Amino acid sequence: MIYLDHNATTPPAPEVIAAMLPVLSGLWANASSQHGPGQQAKRALSTARATVAEVLGCKPVEVIFTSGATEANHLAVRGLLAASVPARRRVLFGSVEHAGHLRLARALRDAGVPVDLLPVQRDGTLDLAAAASLIGPDVALVSLMAANNETGALMPVTEVAALAHAAGALLHVDATQLIGKLPFEFAGYGADAVSLSAHKFHGPKGVGALLLRLGLPCVPQILGSQERGRRGGTENLAGIVGLAAALALLGDVRPQAARLARLRDALESGLTRALPETHIWCRQVPRLAGTSYLRFGQLSVDVVLQRLDGLGVAASSGAACASGGSQPSHVLMAMGVPVEEALSAVRFSLGTSTTPAQINTLLDALPPLLEPLLHEQVLAAP
Repeated sequence: MIYLDHNATTPPAPEVIAAMLPVLSGLWANASSQHGPGQQAKRALSTARATVAEVLGCKPVEVIFTSGATEANHLAVRGLLAASVPARRRVLFGSVEHAGHLRLARALRDAGVPVDLLPVQRDGTLDLAAAASLIGPDVALVSLMAANNETGALMPVTEVAALAHAAGALLHVDATQLIGKLPFEFAGYGADAVSLSAHKFHGPKGVGALLLRLGLPCVPQILGSQERGRRGGTENLAGIVGLAAALALLGDVRPQAARLARLRDALESGLTRALPETHIWCRQVPRLAGTSYLRFGQLSVDVVLQRLDGLGVAASSGAACASGGSQPSHVLMAMGVPVEEALSAVRFSLGTSTTPAQINTLLDALPPLLEPLLHEQVLAAP
């Protein structure tokens, strides 16, 4: 199989599995217990927290372990909003956030919270002029993704942080797609809170973290004594150890990003040469190295994915949590893309296992399957 869906999830690294197995078999005691096995588990938890803090450039006390980025997002937005002063009740979300995060925006709005969306331009980048006009003295929090999960477009976090802080607001960043792919250091990042999920960088599913600036008040959303009272529930120690192990493996991510950019560019150039009807979104803006979001004319994404599956290629129609082909991408709709084109969107997301040979195999096999379909589509056009 040629796996080109790394933005959806990544396989756990062998080193991560090896780190988790002793925890599952021998460190199963509750880290809150006072007996010897419990204290041994507590030490493993502290060691993992210290590793996460060292790799991500924050203090151990700023790390709150969660079940993943979705929970971290909810904790950041709901928790920081609940701790804000009455004069600041408005929340701003990016209009191209992950579909699950936009559901939170709708839930807040339904509960009476003033919510506005920050628009993007037609090229998929954030409209900074619009953001500047929306971020005012009544805003408690701006919640923005660092990199779009569908298009790969990078968001101007530094600029938005300056706008938010100048207005007295806080900035939460969903860095789910960024961490592990581009350099990151919380201390100099500009955001007040950052969400991440382990399974995006070869860690286990079901575990993530919220990095929260020391001293910021944040009302817990799951009550309990764990995580210094900020997130209740017995810690998923094996998952947390796996998260730390995955981060420790990252090292300098820049060489890998450069390699993936070369493979992505080779894929896009080969497809556009073989199939001139190919259109690639966000090709001219800063984006994640391994992400390519495109359409082949107006071929249905379901048809394309069926052909890819037949070739043993795993790709997607966009966000794994919202894919299926029956609805157009909300990201492309926010960019002003016509519905009929948005319904043709295919995402290839490359990763550590992607090789030049795999890209060449795809370029050899896919165009001959799609070219007759595109020809039929042209003939059928009015």
